[in-house]
Amino acid sequence: MTVPSITLNDGFTIPQLGLGTWPLDDAEVASVIETATGLGYRHIDTAAKYGNEKGVGAGIAASGIARDELFVTTKLDGEFQGNDRAIAGLEGSLSRLGLDYVDLLLIHWPLPDRGEFVSTWRTFVALQERGLVRSIGVSNFKPAHLATLIAETGVTPAVNQIQLNPFVLRHDERAANAAAGIVTESWSPIGGDGADVLASPVIAAVAEEVGKTPGQVVLRWHVQQGLVAIPKSATASRLADNIAIFDFTLTDEQVAAIDALAQPDAGVDSDKSGH
Repeated sequence: MTVPSITLNDGFTIPQLGLGTWPLDDAEVASVIETATGLGYRHIDTAAKYGNEKGVGAGIAASGIARDELFVTTKLDGEFQGNDRAIAGLEGSLSRLGLDYVDLLLIHWPLPDRGEFVSTWRTFVALQERGLVRSIGVSNFKPAHLATLIAETGVTPAVNQIQLNPFVLRHDERAANAAAGIVTESWSPIGGDGADVLASPVIAAVAEEVGKTPGQVVLRWHVQQGLVAIPKSATASRLADNIAIFDFTLTDEQVAAIDALAQPDAGVDSDKSGH
């Protein structure tokens, strides 16, 4: 299975479907990565905060997949914001991962009350110039956060990874990302945190129409709209289902029906949350 890629604003490419690894621990994630790469996954998403980077590195090493065929993302949380703390943060992540570079480094949360995301971004630019990361981006950034970042530094993120699923559509964030040439990446793309997207009768009906599972329908909804999705699973059968979404297409009517599931005010507010 070959997953399509999207070209980022810096010229690198990102596979449109990846493997989310939270909340797997080191032991769990290593075996999951071996299974996932055997199924065709080449995009792996982790974070310093997840506490599983050693396991991710072990899984990558055991997979036998050449480094240049993999796309590895990690994120640095609030502990590494400001005063060049991201330098030690990334060096620590690389050491745990057993890698010389990551393909994508993200600021995990904006934490606007701390006022450090701009200085942290400048450090990310320096890390990119050193070759320790290929692409740099952000996570959970609202349009106002992005506008500040770009205005203050002149450097536009390649990716904004945000909570996004049929219950949480994030129209404003997606529009701001698109206007700036930023790829939108969806975390918890099939729900989570009590949002039982897959139990929706609408999605069940679409799944029956196309002969796919509800999870496959939701992931197809993401990629068909130009989003990058990183579903997480530790089950081999679910991993196989999640990547088998490139042999069918949803109609405009089916996409609209799924969009209509949006719940007002659903999802995290990154002005008030984060770590």
